[in-house]
Amino acid sequence: MSCVAMIFAAGLGTRLYPLTADKPKALVEVCGKPLLEHIINKLISNGFDDIVINVHHFGEFAEPLFHGADDILMYNVDILSDIDLRVFYQYHQKNDALATLAVKNRETSRYFVFDRENMQLIGWKDIKSGEVKKSHEFGDGVELAFSGIHIVKKEILNYIPSGKKISMTPLYLELAAEHKIIAYDHSHDSWCDVGKIDVVERLNGQVH
Repeated sequence: MSCVAMIFAAGLGTRLYPLTADKPKALVEVCGKPLLEHIINKLISNGFDDIVINVHHFGEFAEPLFHGADDILMYNVDILSDIDLRVFYQYHQKNDALATLAVKNRETSRYFVFDRENMQLIGWKDIKSGEVKKSHEFGDGVELAFSGIHIVKKEILNYIPSGKKISMTPLYLELAAEHKIIAYDHSHDSWCDVGKIDVVERLNGQVH
């Protein structure tokens, strides 16, 4: 497949302190393996063996490493899920979207909002603060939580200023006004954010 996988492993892991006092978040062990190893194994088992790892929180975007690829699969290192990445990629290709976001129907504080008819991104909302951002006017949209896994066409790099650190959420909201940014609902899959120390301790059997 002409898709390069990129693992976002540059986080400081402040929510995992003191486990991250002497190691990066990506090397925190869960069930006997570092998080980074879990994700690499996941990608390889799903057919993604061309992998780029972002390892420094001040690092520049590794654009030259994506030459020859049509798409980029981005995966947060602190997410464990049994999502079928092959099916996810096929969905992205079939719909010819600029970006496809893996989302779930789960409780969280921030939601992407999608049009019910075509699952096009139309907005974002923060439940706690009440903040709402819109790409399109919407009424009764579908609110789904982002899973930290997404696939983009490589051409999205044209919309990212060289050497500039950006957040993907506002970029997607801006691009959604004129481009196809869609949801891939994988609510039937297991999913876990292991970026919190209580979750890591529970998975490692340290708490019950």
